[in-house]
Amino acid sequence: MRDLVERVGPAVVAIDTSTIGVDFFLRRVEQRGSGSGVIVRSDGYIVTNDHVISDASSLRVVLSDGRVLDATTVGRYPDSDIAVVKIDVDEELPVLKFANSDDVRVGDWVLAIGNALGLEGGPTVTAGIVSARGRTLQTELGATLSDLIQTDAAFNEGNSGGPLINLQGQVVGINTTVLASAQGIGFGVSSNFARRFSDDLIEFGIVRRPQIGLSLETMRDSIAVALDIPISRGVLVTGVGDGPGRDAGIEEFDVLMEIEGKPVGSRPEFLSSMWSYRPGDEIVLTVMRDSKQMEIVVSLTEIPTDG
Repeated sequence: MRDLVERVGPAVVAIDTSTIGVDFFLRRVEQRGSGSGVIVRSDGYIVTNDHVISDASSLRVVLSDGRVLDATTVGRYPDSDIAVVKIDVDEELPVLKFANSDDVRVGDWVLAIGNALGLEGGPTVTAGIVSARGRTLQTELGATLSDLIQTDAAFNEGNSGGPLINLQGQVVGINTTVLASAQGIGFGVSSNFARRFSDDLIEFGIVRRPQIGLSLETMRDSIAVALDIPISRGVLVTGVGDGPGRDAGIEEFDVLMEIEGKPVGSRPEFLSSMWSYRPGDEIVLTVMRDSKQMEIVVSLTEIPTDG
């Protein structure tokens, strides 16, 4: 563990934020905050949480060697609480690679590294296990976060945006939130989501989301009985609008069972899997229709952006 911490530590940074607000007498006051980040590209791109930097008027990154550098926001994706900031450097920085979070298993050992409580003297390291995968959670701001990794490694204020590391030194999640009413329950955005969205933010400045044009509902026993469908697991198509799904031949009351061979047991699971793909990708859906199983190829298009 000690060698692992020494190896990955230099790629973990502290992020100090400054926000200008007003006090009771409407005077301008500066409010400071802190969070964490992980360097993912050697030329200074850093992944963190959106909520760490969303209201900041200025950003400063503290490297492991104590240097303090101004940072700029590259892009934000509040829907999954992911953001990318950048610092300008003349040398190559140490980086951490993302693991494939599909390979993560409940019970795997993980380390949470971050700027807990903004304490001086370097990052705080805590250890735990992966307690669950594929969690969906609604935040206090009303956002719904999907494909979360749950862990009992201790998180504290300031940990947000820091990495959740496996024993190979790879990032399996970006630490995002804890449940104040619980003990030993923290959540991180899965590495597959974090990598997919941060890559888009770096390349395009926005996240390009695919659409399929279907209304969906999680299959349940009661639905299966009412519609005389021989399975009770999967995702029921309750409506087919204009879009890739209709173009590919998907019909109302089809049951979507797999994406690219990966089982999907609920609507959140289906959306989480689909959002890991980009517009223009082709995906193979395993579909149950009239008690017959078939495969349908869907070419995803892009959800239009406002403006």
